[in-house]
Amino acid sequence: MAADARGLVTGLKGRGSMPDRRVFFLCLWMSLLFQCVFPSQAFSKRERLVYFPNTAYELNIYKIFGKEPGKTLMLIGGIQGNEPGGFLSADLYADMSLQKGNLIVVPRANFYSIILNQRGPNGDMNRKFSPEDTSSSMEDKIVTKLKELISESDYLLNLHDGSGYYYPEYIDKWRNPTRFGQSIIADCAEYRIPGTDRVIKLEETAKKVISQVNPHIQNDLHKFHFMNTRTEDVDSPHREQRNSATYYALTTHHIPAFGVETSKFLPSIDLKVRYHNLIINAFKEIFGIIPESPGLELEAPVLDYLVVSLNGQIPIVVKQNQTLRVKAGDAIHISHIESNYERGLSLDILGHGDLNDYRREFVIFEDTSIIVRKDNDVFAEIPVQVSENRLGQDRQPIRTRRVEYFVIETKGYRVLVADGETLDLVRGEDLKIMYILPSPADPSCITVNFKGFVGNLKNNTGEDRGYLIHTEAGLLTRYSLGKKGELYEIIASEGDRVLGRMIVRLVPPKMDYMVLKIDDHRHVCLRSEDMVSLSMDNRICLEEIETNLYSENDICLKINEHLLKPGEVRELRALCDLEGDSRYPVQVKKGSLVLGQVFIQTD
Repeated sequence: MAADARGLVTGLKGRGSMPDRRVFFLCLWMSLLFQCVFPSQAFSKRERLVYFPNTAYELNIYKIFGKEPGKTLMLIGGIQGNEPGGFLSADLYADMSLQKGNLIVVPRANFYSIILNQRGPNGDMNRKFSPEDTSSSMEDKIVTKLKELISESDYLLNLHDGSGYYYPEYIDKWRNPTRFGQSIIADCAEYRIPGTDRVIKLEETAKKVISQVNPHIQNDLHKFHFMNTRTEDVDSPHREQRNSATYYALTTHHIPAFGVETSKFLPSIDLKVRYHNLIINAFKEIFGIIPESPGLELEAPVLDYLVVSLNGQIPIVVKQNQTLRVKAGDAIHISHIESNYERGLSLDILGHGDLNDYRREFVIFEDTSIIVRKDNDVFAEIPVQVSENRLGQDRQPIRTRRVEYFVIETKGYRVLVADGETLDLVRGEDLKIMYILPSPADPSCITVNFKGFVGNLKNNTGEDRGYLIHTEAGLLTRYSLGKKGELYEIIASEGDRVLGRMIVRLVPPKMDYMVLKIDDHRHVCLRSEDMVSLSMDNRICLEEIETNLYSENDICLKINEHLLKPGEVRELRALCDLEGDSRYPVQVKKGSLVLGQVFIQTD
């Protein structure tokens, strides 16, 4: 356009028909008119939205609009925090420029779980997409935002890393129909939009993408396959997907929605990202979304410096390998992290705040360290060294105003539960209330009480910190919300004043599936209430089991009062009563917990 304007100016000036200034404004007006008439000449536009800033739940959303109008594709990464292939791949598209079409990119939907490198410390976020909106937890609030973005989209890709390798037929323990890795997943093959003749051909689209991608993958084990979860069907083995993001997008907003799973077993993060990129780019091409310049290079994170303010004074720069020296009672505030990355950064002042203390102020009294993370990778540490007490030794304790977080130990790790949030546990899992944040100067002035649990039967003060709480037994149902034994409150109080509360929700333990090995050559995959026909001469082995428990240790099968442990090979006639019925119930147990039941039909 600039060249066209220059040519117009030259032509008009050559005629000498008007002063130069009038020529200039005429050219400017015609240039603007030209851009209005031909919108493809406009620049692409990018928006960044931030929700819950400077917290461990910070949600960054990137909207990219192409120069030419077109369809909108939404990418969700990091909805489960221990799947880096998905969120690192989505992150690369946040800086993309588009020639045609639009992108909505949510690289880190569940930043809290990413920092902890866990699937979902407070429950699986990808099981919270019911049509109704709730606000009982931060995860629910994030899901509400994601639903709004889905409503603005024409297509959805939810990016994951899955265990093993999906294959339509059972090959071995890690390559079979129950695995997810290296697959494109849809909730059905075709979806007919209610009340219309329009049919969304999910399988056809996915297979078209797979046919474009697989020729670029040399290792046959790494090639992608289409997985139909048949979510809507009564006998679907994946009925839990009815609360997933893809099912919500398909059935509520009637847009094509797919899960993309690379395998957690791939040898490197770079390879996971590469495969995700191949799939995303193929979908973009099919959907008519044309890029200008994606950036697809992964570098190791490096800290250049932190910008730190002490007591509100002029900020200073603290570089990697330096020590931040303060006086006891100094308030420190870190306003900037200079790194070779802009997204996925958090910092933690150990012993203060929570997982993300970026841009928050804290008073320091003891030596500590500032650790800096890129997602869940700690890549820098700044020691903080405290000298004499700036405030003197007669400092009075500050009255606690509000409890922001409860620190709960469960499933072998500690989780941070915000005031008002709900922690989902499987009944039978234990928990321990460790402490509250911010920590009061005198912890004894605060009572933290699990309603329905008595820690000390001889002296029930209501203080339950430090006790191991068994959720299978020992809880008083009458103190649960609704008196159903499902929802229990944990309340922090100072005298009669409630400072904070959280909810523990108990769900029943269950078996998702098991794999029985028969006579060293046959494998049978069973779900609860399934039946398998066997001969008394068959030898059986429990090769694999998947449950909703944190750990499958100590799980066994109970057949006629006999116990069969995983990996143990037994002849069926040694487990069954030859004079009894020919149909035997097989209980799946962990201790006294019954997780499910299948049946063996004998000759």
